[in-house]
Amino acid sequence: MEESRSALSKSMKLLYVYAMATGAIFTFMCYWDGIFMSYTGPATFLAFALMTLAILPTAFVYAEYSTMLPAAGSCLVFNTVGLNKHAGFWSAWLIMCAWVAVPAAGVLGILAWLNHQFGFNLDGTTATIVGSVILCFWCALSMYKNVVAGKVQSFMLMAGIIGILICSAMFMFSGHWSIENFQNFFTSSNMKEWGGSFASVGIAWAVGCSFMITPFFGFETVPAMVEEGTFPIKDQKKAILGSVVTCGVIYVIFYFAMAGALPWEELTKKGDCHPFITFEALEACFGPKITWFVIIMGIVGIVFPIGTSVLGFWYSAVRMIYAMGRNNFLPKQFATTNRYGQPILPNILILLVSVGFIAMQSITAFFDLMAFACALCYALTSISSMVIDKKHPEWERPYKCPKIIKILSVIIMLGCSFFTTIGIGPRTWAGFAGYMGVGFVLWIYMVAYKWKHENVWMKTPDGDVEY
Repeated sequence: MEESRSALSKSMKLLYVYAMATGAIFTFMCYWDGIFMSYTGPATFLAFALMTLAILPTAFVYAEYSTMLPAAGSCLVFNTVGLNKHAGFWSAWLIMCAWVAVPAAGVLGILAWLNHQFGFNLDGTTATIVGSVILCFWCALSMYKNVVAGKVQSFMLMAGIIGILICSAMFMFSGHWSIENFQNFFTSSNMKEWGGSFASVGIAWAVGCSFMITPFFGFETVPAMVEEGTFPIKDQKKAILGSVVTCGVIYVIFYFAMAGALPWEELTKKGDCHPFITFEALEACFGPKITWFVIIMGIVGIVFPIGTSVLGFWYSAVRMIYAMGRNNFLPKQFATTNRYGQPILPNILILLVSVGFIAMQSITAFFDLMAFACALCYALTSISSMVIDKKHPEWERPYKCPKIIKILSVIIMLGCSFFTTIGIGPRTWAGFAGYMGVGFVLWIYMVAYKWKHENVWMKTPDGDVEY
């Protein structure tokens, strides 16, 4: 009976898992567009192309790890087995910093779009109430059959991709698109000329480019759902790598098309990071007659991408907390599931945390925090993968990641971590310190009390092993 109350539902097709991961990466396309274009200028499409290549080594690392250690928890499992339980705990805490921020950031995006498009003036208490209702919808969907969530995710993802590609074509053939709009190719809001911190164009742009890791984290949704798949374990790499490449191609096409539509200074108001520049560019190119399409793009370019991103990360965060409960990183009650095989307490916890996060009203703070936390976690996991190669070369690896790829992953992710720290402001550091402080208190409790009475454990090719 206890086993049935703590087992995930094994019913997800490969297509649904791919849609979950791709939808998570698909990000807030027409909401964070102002941040993307402000940070990396007309060369934003190049930044996304480079980051696609930069993130692939880490995706290859995850592809190997997730087929060798197929258990919910991703980096929690990988780093506990590869290094130790402390590395497992802190890597999970780091990635959760990004995951749990997504639902609140998504709600803020939807509320901002409603205010922008329809003048609803949703702010303060009203915004919190409306946002909480939206969050309850995601929570209810996550608590229901995962096949339903997979179908909803697939529909929103396909509709969003089609809408973005149509919008890209409209920019390209608007009559306004010009290669001259790519002048000052590496302009960045990080430059002192635009109120930033750097006189050097190269450093300013590199800092902005490093933050582009944020739209790419999400492929780890696949190993988070590994226990629920109905497909051969070796096929996981298709969902992991496919999600990265799919979104990378769409990002490059869309931001290349939009960058050519208007001069950067006009498009971004000299790099002020304001959202919805896609809609402003459409209206500048086509005039008031395009209002109907702008509203449609609000749905397929904001509501649907935010919906897919939030659902993907909600699922990942829930399964991370579930794994922490099951493997003795948290009380076992966190591993209890409902009749649909969905974790109960983790869903409620994510809902409560997300409602609290709505009070943090800065989208750039969310953006910066996620970038740093993800890059650091990816670097640690890549180091762990090389350690485990030496510790357990005999373990079967349905997909084998070359050592040079793992080394590249470590170097790239440490580089991204470094550059994001250069760009992070005091407010974001304060929030990060508070979050890590909570983790520190929990970790001390585990070390001083819980782990003295009961070890953590992981499923490995050698069976269940305590750490």
